[in-house]
Amino acid sequence: MTEKFNFDLTSTDGMARTGVIHTPKGDIRTPAFMPVGTAATVKAMMPESVAATGADILLGNTYHLMLRPTAERIDRLGGLHKFMNWSKPILTDSGGFQVMSLAGLRKLTEKGVTFKSHIDGSRHELTPERSMEIQKLLGSDIVMCFDECPALPADRDRIAKSMRLSMRWAQRSKDAFGDRPGYALFGIQQGGLEQDFRQESAEALREIGFDGYAIGGLAVGEGQEAMFNTLDFATDMLPTDKPRYLMGVGKPDDIVGAVARGVDMMDCVLPSRSGRTGQVFTRNGVVNIKNARHQDDPRPLDENCSCPACQNYSRAYLHHVFRSNEMISGMLLTWHNLQYYQDLMQGMRDAIAAGQFKAFEADFHAKRAQGDIEPL
Repeated sequence: MTEKFNFDLTSTDGMARTGVIHTPKGDIRTPAFMPVGTAATVKAMMPESVAATGADILLGNTYHLMLRPTAERIDRLGGLHKFMNWSKPILTDSGGFQVMSLAGLRKLTEKGVTFKSHIDGSRHELTPERSMEIQKLLGSDIVMCFDECPALPADRDRIAKSMRLSMRWAQRSKDAFGDRPGYALFGIQQGGLEQDFRQESAEALREIGFDGYAIGGLAVGEGQEAMFNTLDFATDMLPTDKPRYLMGVGKPDDIVGAVARGVDMMDCVLPSRSGRTGQVFTRNGVVNIKNARHQDDPRPLDENCSCPACQNYSRAYLHHVFRSNEMISGMLLTWHNLQYYQDLMQGMRDAIAAGQFKAFEADFHAKRAQGDIEPL
């Protein structure tokens, strides 16, 4: 185990990269997908089950945890790792995105954001300094800068103003983070879909200096084509010797497209949320377990998958427990989806190391285009 935080880039294939992020809590193989444990749990999963899928790192949520059970309480109970029984690295977001998307009646100033809790209506203030304090109390290994993320579409003036505010907050985040060996602080590039603003943001972040760099403000409703067009130039603006993290992405084809454009890390609630609503990701595309075609089907969801849902249960059973609103349905389907995502990451890491990423990408799209196995 290392005592420091550093990143080794081991192979590249085109823009795609594979490597290892070394942290005192363990190594993170990249490209990495981070399951989202919003309220100190990946919904419907035990932490040891999440680890069994191959996840090296989880994401926790500053906004949700500061409101309940509070960062101070988690700190008193030994920090987030101990609290939720996860010994590997944890990345926490800064709370900025949730304040934008969840908090009603928020007031934005140069200092920070005041908002009302979605739980009980109590008033709170989140500033770069407070966000750093909360994330330190949680004990997160990778801390995100506090930023403002405007919803797209927005006009250029709004995007520029927001991005420049985020860059001033990035400097304040860095100042408040201080010197913490073994812990990392990531800056967040903003600028919407605008190339000149993304460049200005990247230069400001490089000037401040961070342990890793995130691409923020995408996957907020702009559509895949616009996101990929932006990644075509945005990723390249960030240092090549530091991890690059695309926030809040995404669907399997979003992830493969992002890795093809030089992204090293991503996170999304999709595998767990979809598992609870009967949407299953497989090598042959998305399967809806609700559909009647599965009710007499003795076959597994995916015969090549090692998860318990595929190894031990039939489509007919998974259809039945979903239809019956049984708790095991969300547990099994979430496990499967997280396993699928981690298998996808491992496949990409192997392909990049072998110089076969283009072939991997073509095969990925071809299999999905075939669709699910024929009904019986």
